[in-house]
Amino acid sequence: MRTHYCGELNSNFLAEEVELTGWVHKRRDHGGVIFLDIRDRTGIAQVVYDPDTEDSFAVADTVRNEFVLRARGRVRARPEGTINPDMKTGEVEVLGSTLEILNASATPPFQLDEYSSAGEDVRLRYRYVDLRRPEMQERLRLRSTVTSHVRRFLESEGYWEIETPTLTSATPEGARDYLVPSRTHAGEFFALPQSPQLFKQLLMMSAMDKYYQIARCYRDEDLRHDRQPEFTQIDIEASFIDEAEMMRMTEEMLTGLFSEVLGVNLGTFPIITHAEAMRRFGSDRPDLRNPLELIDVDDLMLEVEFKVFNGPANDPHGRVVALRVPQANEILSRKQIDDYADFVSQYRAKGLAYIKINDASGGINGVQSPILKFLPEDVILSLLERVGAETGDIVFFGADRVRVVNESMGALRNRLAADLDLLSDGYRPCWVVDWPMFQETHDGALVPEHHPFTQPTCDLGEFQSNPGAARARAYDVVMNGYELGGGSIRIHDKATQIAVFEALGIGQEGVDKFRFLLEALQFGCPPHGGIAMGLDRLIMLMSGTESIRDVIAFPKTQTASCLLMSAPSSVDELQLRELGIRIRGE
Repeated sequence: MRTHYCGELNSNFLAEEVELTGWVHKRRDHGGVIFLDIRDRTGIAQVVYDPDTEDSFAVADTVRNEFVLRARGRVRARPEGTINPDMKTGEVEVLGSTLEILNASATPPFQLDEYSSAGEDVRLRYRYVDLRRPEMQERLRLRSTVTSHVRRFLESEGYWEIETPTLTSATPEGARDYLVPSRTHAGEFFALPQSPQLFKQLLMMSAMDKYYQIARCYRDEDLRHDRQPEFTQIDIEASFIDEAEMMRMTEEMLTGLFSEVLGVNLGTFPIITHAEAMRRFGSDRPDLRNPLELIDVDDLMLEVEFKVFNGPANDPHGRVVALRVPQANEILSRKQIDDYADFVSQYRAKGLAYIKINDASGGINGVQSPILKFLPEDVILSLLERVGAETGDIVFFGADRVRVVNESMGALRNRLAADLDLLSDGYRPCWVVDWPMFQETHDGALVPEHHPFTQPTCDLGEFQSNPGAARARAYDVVMNGYELGGGSIRIHDKATQIAVFEALGIGQEGVDKFRFLLEALQFGCPPHGGIAMGLDRLIMLMSGTESIRDVIAFPKTQTASCLLMSAPSSVDELQLRELGIRIRGE
């Protein structure tokens, strides 16, 4: 039905007869001449109809935005003064000779240009219209390009693409499973996979050696701008491999991807230990574009009378940090500082102390703060020296339990950098390594930092004697404050796997639930490891958008619903009865 895509036309096609198909992006009537901007996924071409082509002109007079057309005509150079340098096709236009309406359109629910102010709920309700917007088409094109690159790279490295089941059993992955009732096994349920973790480990035990999959995964968890209940991950596993080799391969894949697709050189991937990341940035997902860092000042506060600082400084589970913000004193008002205090309270911080540096050369007389009366002069001077305070700075403080300080001051660090435009341009990747095996809950129980199939760095005896202190052979790749992927070397012997289950308090339960895995570990399991990277989050970063929903064709809302399909929805009584399910009232 067409000879060319709209976005292909340029001065190389002058005088050629072309046939285009697409949607009417804009229609303009200029004194008896009708201009139609026809759009397809490659771009926009301007087609001109004048009264000399009487029949086609009459048809052009009836079309409106989003009509689907087929237009035929001759390519010509645009008249002098009408060239549009912002369009790929801006040097040429098509003098139309025929025009056919393939389908009419109702008035669109919102404009499809850069001036559209439609809310996200409207865009998701009419997603098939929203996806026609050029920026949405470009994001999905980018997604396809990235996926193709990843496949080519992994296959060149000897990886096989192998599909794993999407109807499986529930696994402890840190979020709720989506359950699927079984009609043929009354009262029993499948679970949709939170990841292919166990299957890819079983593939290593099956001597597949190198596996990958662009895997669909499901997690019934609270949503954020970078989370969805169903998502896609680049899933990779290999046998006879160590951390260094898996990290090298991942770096090479990402470096080649950014270079080929975006023309960006990622440079080196610095390796940061988990402890260092928490100490310097208050986060295991550090944004290295941000120059601000947390500085420990516990030792300076051990003997001060100010209990807000003294208490955490003397608590082995406490922490006191300073965060110097250059030249903030000249920018931030008292109201803004109060707003930041409200902000950190969301992370259970009880307040936000600060010192303004009016004159760094003036010593104690050059600073201003409500807390100065509680701190000895020598402590204040030592503090200013340690953080490198300069005239015009503000130094903020966090003092509380370690987790509260890390979460609140880490979040404040990111918020200040965004508000004060401190972030450098580009992409800053890094590795976070040497993770704890477990995280301790408020009631003292241990939960995995990654998952319960991660190999500890110590031997079995050391692990059993003090599992809470064990470190993991885990590695996360982080970019611009987002975790792009998490990986680890896996447990490949039965005794260690049982010991991890016991440390988690699910000894016999773990043995019963994962009997198939424990049995498989007895039949010659090779050392193996892998990584899983979030494809949606990767595309979000590469496209420069701030919402993961912008890079998924048909995403869910913040409440995990689909406005387009009205899902989830109720099911009729007959189908429920067939599945042996009865809905209980509140």
